[in-house]
Amino acid sequence: MRTKTSLLGGAALSLVLACSLTSVAHAAPKHHARAAAAQSKELQDLRSQLQALTEKLNAVEAAQQKAQSDAEAAQATAAQAASQAQAAQAAQAAAQASAEAQIKLIPQQVKTEVAAAAPKPGWEKNTSVSGRMYYDVTNIDQQSNGVNVPGGPNGVNFDIKRFYVGIDHTFNKTFSANVTTDFTYDSGPAGATQLYLKKAYLQAKVSDALIFRLGSADLPWVPFVEDLYGYRYVENVMIDRTKFGTSADWGAHLSGKLPAGMVTINYALSAVNGAGYKKPGIGTANRSKAIDLEGRVSATFQNHFIVAVGGYTGKLGKDVQGTTTYNTATRFDALAAYTDSRAKIGVEYFHASDWSDVTQANPALTNASDGWSVFGSYKFHPKMSVFGRYDWVKPKKDTAPTLKDNYFNVGVSYTPVPIVDFALVYKRDKVDNGTISTSNGTIGGSHDGTYDEVGLWGQFRW
Repeated sequence: MRTKTSLLGGAALSLVLACSLTSVAHAAPKHHARAAAAQSKELQDLRSQLQALTEKLNAVEAAQQKAQSDAEAAQATAAQAASQAQAAQAAQAAAQASAEAQIKLIPQQVKTEVAAAAPKPGWEKNTSVSGRMYYDVTNIDQQSNGVNVPGGPNGVNFDIKRFYVGIDHTFNKTFSANVTTDFTYDSGPAGATQLYLKKAYLQAKVSDALIFRLGSADLPWVPFVEDLYGYRYVENVMIDRTKFGTSADWGAHLSGKLPAGMVTINYALSAVNGAGYKKPGIGTANRSKAIDLEGRVSATFQNHFIVAVGGYTGKLGKDVQGTTTYNTATRFDALAAYTDSRAKIGVEYFHASDWSDVTQANPALTNASDGWSVFGSYKFHPKMSVFGRYDWVKPKKDTAPTLKDNYFNVGVSYTPVPIVDFALVYKRDKVDNGTISTSNGTIGGSHDGTYDEVGLWGQFRW
């Protein structure tokens, strides 16, 4: 614009100058013709210059107009290109979002297609199989009145004490079932190893506080103590070892757990046949006319301190057709223990009345029995522990007050993996002034009897 204004100003000045010269030329006298002619030539030159300037001005103006037009066209093109770029970017973003959405759907689509193609699950989907074996390689030295017991278990041998196979099936969140088999050696005419049922029950779990089981299942006391003791594969707990109780029986079972702040209450109650899991009621066999009861209540404080009381009352499955029972067997149980990640220590006590005298007609021959057991273990290494236990039992306080049983074991255990345990153990059982039946056989003598066993015990499970 500044260039255009300067050119217009120059052209106007030239026009004024030309007009002034023309006027002077008309006013000049003729004798000045020659001078006027010269001036006319100069005027003609000025007009030519003016014409040239005007043409140049027009050319410049046209160029400016064209440049402005080109700029506007370029700006419009740029705007169109920007719009197209934004549209392309939006389309790309939409395409990417669609692709990502499709990718996210692929796993679900694959899962749906696989599920549609897969066969319908059968009973095995909610069924698991477990197993456990107790075994030992030991040397036994058993004596009665200082002499080796003839035909006894003396010597070195590999023994399988227990082999359980368990099958668990879940029907839904409430109902489930369990079947656990064990084996025994029939020392009678069969002379062979035979399978039998340890557990077989239907469970209805209403909540943690209310669980029903129907069939052969854990009784309230022995399995509870076994869990605290931790070395069942080495030896049965006290009342199981000395035959004042067992671990399972056929009947109806109720249990539950009730949290109460820093204290957790556990309870268990069983109404059973009384003869133990090895003698199920089948037809007319082992059919007792009475129902036995066993129960337990325990409290756990701060997940470490445990106290428990329990009891048993009943005919022990002996109230069968054709047999008269005169007494009712009873047992009182108590326990106190402390457990943490490294140490366990506990003490158990029982008192029983008429346990072996349900069919005893003479009151003078009935007995009370009692005993106590203390056990402990300490984990001095993540995979190694030392442990020990001592039992003292008087099985016949009334008719044989001097008869007593002293039992202890000590050992060190090694757990290479969580499902395998080994233990080097020495255990000794001494019975004075008579004999008693234990899980290690009948021990004692008229004066005394001893049972010494040393070796390797172990268990594995899955």
